[in-house]
Amino acid sequence: MNLNDKALLRHLNLIGGEWCAASSGEQHPVLDPSSAAELASVPASDGTDANRAIESAKDAFKAWAALTAKDRAAVLKRWHVLILQHREDLGLILSREQGKPLQEAIGEVVYGAQFVEWFAEEGKRVYGDVIPAHSRDRRLVVVKEPVGVAALITPWNLPSAMVTRKVAPALAAGCTVVLKPSEDTPLSALALGELALRAGVPPGVFNIVTTATPAPVGEAFTSHPAVRKLSFTGSTRVGKLLMAQCAGTVKKVSLELGGNAAFIVFDDADLDAALAGLMAVKFRNAGQICISANRIFVQAGIYDRFCAMVTEAVANLRVGDPLAPATQQGPLINRAALDKVKALVEEATAAGARVATGGGGHELGGLYYRPTVLTGVTSQMRMSQEEIFGPVAPLQRFVDEAEVIAQANDTPYGLAGYFYSRDVGRAWRVAEALEVGMVGVNEGTLSTELAPFGGIKESGFGREGSKYGIEDYVETKFICFGGIAAKA
Repeated sequence: MNLNDKALLRHLNLIGGEWCAASSGEQHPVLDPSSAAELASVPASDGTDANRAIESAKDAFKAWAALTAKDRAAVLKRWHVLILQHREDLGLILSREQGKPLQEAIGEVVYGAQFVEWFAEEGKRVYGDVIPAHSRDRRLVVVKEPVGVAALITPWNLPSAMVTRKVAPALAAGCTVVLKPSEDTPLSALALGELALRAGVPPGVFNIVTTATPAPVGEAFTSHPAVRKLSFTGSTRVGKLLMAQCAGTVKKVSLELGGNAAFIVFDDADLDAALAGLMAVKFRNAGQICISANRIFVQAGIYDRFCAMVTEAVANLRVGDPLAPATQQGPLINRAALDKVKALVEEATAAGARVATGGGGHELGGLYYRPTVLTGVTSQMRMSQEEIFGPVAPLQRFVDEAEVIAQANDTPYGLAGYFYSRDVGRAWRVAEALEVGMVGVNEGTLSTELAPFGGIKESGFGREGSKYGIEDYVETKFICFGGIAAKA
């Protein structure tokens, strides 16, 4: 890999400030999804390694928590600067291991760095309260304290930003961290760990354990009594399992799970704006994001016109080598992802959906899939009930507002929703009626460090980003002072 700073390509665990192999000595390869070439080999860690990292974080906790928020902020600010200084290298690592276009990858690195900057400052604003007392001789005080050791599990689709979005608030609050990145994309996390060490994060405060088999590491995270917080981004199935496992030691848990976002275009919408928003939220990272538009509802009066607009735009997307400047879409992450997308499209067309453009594997072969538009999709089709996680835009026709709200909410998921309308009354009604944690009104780009990110229902709970994001890493302690009244 042609990096300016070759030391960023790390291929060992980070435990207690040291780079080390798995206790078993086993390794597993990290593959480039665009070519299937091996990029590096990283430790295939197990529960023994995870427990060692947890003990390291436990030992480092008291000293890190004892620092002032301002002192911790100084370290995070240095980390933020280093991430931005090395964004080209970090973007290259990310693009090679994940498959998204290089410029999109660099954009993710910059986006992720914003969380480090934000929480460096937000850590100094974790305020408590003084409560008016119920007795003259008492004073009631509420203080916020770091939870303790935080175990973090991040996904492959945003392998840089999901790390900083979890690690930054944890460190800012005074927690120490053990991170397990996805087995498909560990190199971005390890590079961020290298920069954290350079920024002055003390040994044991930020630990990283890579693995080929997540279950033993997850079991260590959920069972070790020193871990007081678990944060997971991934599938609903795994999230439920981790939540159940955490019950044994009653850990604080936050989960960002699957989505099934509705994207609604009403007949009074600005169609050009709706098209731009749809292309941004549907085809970014080849559709492999949890807030991707999964069900696209278009009102009957504009259905044919909007379908034609979407079809033309999607047909013109440039698919190719992620490192090529003109590329807009790269490959899917692995064979399982490709097979699922193919199956969903085949099932939908067999049930009556029509391919307006795309459909099937791309002529580049491998893990590439053609950007696809389907019309005539129904809510009964499997792709309307599960995350597609691929570059497929399924269009459904609807008649009125009440109908589409009922359809949009007819899912166990509740992460994000989008709609386009120039009617102010409708904007408020629909935004309030959608059963999701985040709503984009005439906007397809939701994510920012300034706002809370998270879902409801089976999309999870807890929030990342904003002032709310740090609350998941602190405990609220009530202190009652007695004997305060003045002596006679």
